[in-house]
Amino acid sequence: MNKIFVILFLVTITAFPQSTKNILTLKNEVRQNMISGDSNPLPVKEEFSRKSVFLAITYSILLPGMGELYAGNYSSGKYFTIAEAIFWGTYIGINQYSNWQKERYHSFAASNGGVNLAGKSDDYFTNIGIYSNINEYNDDMARNGEFSKMYNSPQDYWKWTGGDRVAYRTMWTAGEQTHNNLRFVIGALVLNRVVSAINAARIAAAYNKKASQELGWNISAGYSSIASLPPGVTLNFQYGL
Repeated sequence: MNKIFVILFLVTITAFPQSTKNILTLKNEVRQNMISGDSNPLPVKEEFSRKSVFLAITYSILLPGMGELYAGNYSSGKYFTIAEAIFWGTYIGINQYSNWQKERYHSFAASNGGVNLAGKSDDYFTNIGIYSNINEYNDDMARNGEFSKMYNSPQDYWKWTGGDRVAYRTMWTAGEQTHNNLRFVIGALVLNRVVSAINAARIAAAYNKKASQELGWNISAGYSSIASLPPGVTLNFQYGL
């Protein structure tokens, strides 16, 4: 009887390490097969995050094209960004040219009309291009009863000779026209922002609508073939994205 217990004890000790080895081997094989793609796990989708239409509009107002970038579609937004850079470049160029023209007719008035440039308003430089001298201007203001507009200070003196007034008037008119062109550029900058904001809002709304339509039950079936295990069919359920 004692011999039987001894034999059973030895068989148990011998079988236990072998069983443990088999279990570890099976575990490793399952892991390797899952990594190698023998099974068909459910594809992982990106987490859905809604796009704020308000933020898309705000970004496009601050910088056209950025609203589209935020909404996830910069393919059309890049054109608004490019247009913004072009408009600003145009504005800077026109503004610098306008300032140069202004300095040009100011210098001409000082050297050819005896004008003191210190503290003069834009209206003053307009008036000296219409009248030949300060006395002619004051006489016209007096006849019209606009005494408050008369120049009484010696600092306001000017007098044109020959064709200098006409030459000055031509330079002043060209400068004013260039300066007025800035209004069109500013209008283009505003319009670019408005159109970009509308486009960004449309893209953000379309993104939210498309993503919300993809929500629901997803069922995935696949064939599982793992070594050391019998083949079978896997069925996966998922709700959401």
